[in-house]
Amino acid sequence: MSARISLNVGREKSLLRKHPWIFSKAINKIKGKPMLGDTVDVFDSKGNWLAKGAYSPESQIRIRIWSFDEHQEIDRDFFFNKLQKAQVRRDWFIAQGKLTGYRLIAGESDGLPGVTIDKYDNFLVCQLLSAGADFHRYTLVSCLKELYPDCHIYERSDVDVRKKEGLEPVTGWLTEPQDSTECVIEEHGIKIHVDIATGHKTGFYLDQRDSRLTAGKFAKDKTILNCFSYTSTFALHCAANNAKEVINVDVSQSALDMGKRNLDLNGLADANVSFVKADVFKLLRTYREEQRRFDMIILDPPKFVESKAQLTGACRGYKDINMLAMQLLNPGGILLTFSCSGLMEASLFQKVVADAALDAKRNVYFVERLQQAADHPISSNYPEGYYLKGLVCQVE
Repeated sequence: MSARISLNVGREKSLLRKHPWIFSKAINKIKGKPMLGDTVDVFDSKGNWLAKGAYSPESQIRIRIWSFDEHQEIDRDFFFNKLQKAQVRRDWFIAQGKLTGYRLIAGESDGLPGVTIDKYDNFLVCQLLSAGADFHRYTLVSCLKELYPDCHIYERSDVDVRKKEGLEPVTGWLTEPQDSTECVIEEHGIKIHVDIATGHKTGFYLDQRDSRLTAGKFAKDKTILNCFSYTSTFALHCAANNAKEVINVDVSQSALDMGKRNLDLNGLADANVSFVKADVFKLLRTYREEQRRFDMIILDPPKFVESKAQLTGACRGYKDINMLAMQLLNPGGILLTFSCSGLMEASLFQKVVADAALDAKRNVYFVERLQQAADHPISSNYPEGYYLKGLVCQVE
């Protein structure tokens, strides 16, 4: 019999809206001795049943909800059905974009808190970030083996957030080890090398797929500066759409080297694309001193905000880098600028970019808004799932 968790008066409101988190301060009583990852039943202060969730004694998010159905068993069938339904929800745009790389499970947004699963060709990469996700690791693997019998499964649970759950980092094969962790995926006709063991996140940034397509739409005949280029996938779409010149900038030489391989893979070796190993903030200032100008700049920086305490400093960082970019653009130039920080709300990000325009003494027009691709859905019950914000700006 599972443990019973009773909430303090009034703390059931978020659960009645089907939000999947219960914080430690919401809990009044615990009946039983739940262990890390155990499934518990949650009741309001009057004893009414509310939900079933995974217990995490060390996390501020003490319970992550699996189900709001009292009769739902959290068993193999539960996980199998969640995986199957997530695939069905994605089938339409996978076919539309001819995708061989996509996010199968986006945690809470797909009803599996703490579970991320990405598919790269015939690899499945699991990232298990919560106590409940970790507890059900082998049930998930069993389901994936049945649903995707031709796929090899690898774990990339090497994220710091696991420490908050009382979990150690874990990486390695969950099925028979393979000789290589590299593969090639395809999106909208562009081929991309991915290394699932050493690449960022689970191997690659699948969430920017639609934004890369947008970049290509604006690229024809333009000189383009692609900042924080990683493996240069924005540049691939730009070069394929007849950009005049693309300069990729990143601090990682290995990422730039992978970018060169991606260029060759797509038959774009003759395109006017170059690679610069540099700190973007410093290089933008150098280019400003040199009075360099571009027709289009792409700013896709890493996350600046890990906590609310860092938000003010992050705003300064975003403002500074956007100001510098605007000062390097020719009149009428295009700026694609992004924030992948969940704590940076869309309205605040737009305000930061607007403030940057004032400091740069440029007029800026927001002509398009961008967000994470459709395989990173935003559930109506979990607004925190919206994290990637992008603006296409015309700068005069």
